[in-house]
Amino acid sequence: MSLQDQLTSAVDADGSLHSVAKFGQFERELWFVAIAAMLVDVTLTVHGLQLGLRELNPVARSALDTAGAVGLYGLKAAAVGVALCCRPLLPARYQVIIPLALALPSVVAVGINATLISWVLL
Repeated sequence: MSLQDQLTSAVDADGSLHSVAKFGQFERELWFVAIAAMLVDVTLTVHGLQLGLRELNPVARSALDTAGAVGLYGLKAAAVGVALCCRPLLPARYQVIIPLALALPSVVAVGINATLISWVLL
């Protein structure tokens, strides 16, 4: 089956993607991954700062300058709070996008932070 056939078969009669709904069964796990990745991201960020690295995100840097690590945890908690408030605004089948949108950049940030820290330590 070609990619175009796969994409066409993933579209319902109303034009919506039913493959997104399949991820819905993993929503709880995605919330766990998102929150865990955020906590690891803050921990690695603080560790990286102690090793001499610097925070490039201006919003996170401001939170760090204002309240230290607690500011970063507050920033992540605010992101989760906004996500939870926005979740009910989406149709049920698309609500899984919210934790996915939090998890993906957080997991990438963990990977970047871990890589940078390993380069400093090696």
